[in-house]
Amino acid sequence: MNTMTLWHITGWEFAALAFAALLVGFSKTAVSGANTVSLALFAAVLPARASTGVLLPILIAGDLLAVATYRRHAHWPTLWRLFPAVAAGVVVGTVFLMWADDAIVRTSIGAILLLMAAVTIWRRRTADAEQEPESVTTRAGRIKARSYGVLGGFTTMVANAGGPVMSMYLLSAGFRKLGFLGTSAFFFLIVNVSKLPFSAGLGLIDGRSLLLDLALVVFVVPGAIFGKWAVDKINQRLFEQLVIAATVVGGLQLLLR
Repeated sequence: MNTMTLWHITGWEFAALAFAALLVGFSKTAVSGANTVSLALFAAVLPARASTGVLLPILIAGDLLAVATYRRHAHWPTLWRLFPAVAAGVVVGTVFLMWADDAIVRTSIGAILLLMAAVTIWRRRTADAEQEPESVTTRAGRIKARSYGVLGGFTTMVANAGGPVMSMYLLSAGFRKLGFLGTSAFFFLIVNVSKLPFSAGLGLIDGRSLLLDLALVVFVVPGAIFGKWAVDKINQRLFEQLVIAATVVGGLQLLLR
């Protein structure tokens, strides 16, 4: 990783990174998927590949706050169904990072996010009734969980962009607001922690990147507090619309950069 660039950021660039860290906290406790904006800010200030290594510990800090806030609302049968497929996606993403350049990574993930948003909108408009989270136990539910799991593992490994993919899965599975947030909180804490050795092995995390993380992680806390306050004011329909909108914005910014 080009760690020297981490020590030559300007005051405005640090402010952009601080705002991105605050937005991570907000996304973890309010609108999952909104941290695609954080991904874009980190990649704009830092070298694209290096930015993923700096952002990962920030995301883990947000995950810890989300778990502390919504731990009682997690749906563990869904999580157990997802983890094997996600592990496969992380391995595929690691291999992909070994040869793909930044342009290929951005285009691939942007296209996946837009596709997932389109599929979710279509499914919700044509469904006769909302599915319950327990639908994951059916054959169709298992296939869907595995498909989204592989995509989520792949996108979270190559660009820390698994949030929108899993948001689309949880919405399509019929999760209500608190169940959505509790399940995604545990999901991303476990997945992001498991990514640490892969990211370190690829040279994306080192001592200098961690020092920058220490300076930024304090901004995650106020973002998470504001997110917890805001989510209580958002009804289910608006919540779903915001999640889908954040996914579309994230996909477009990756494609158009």
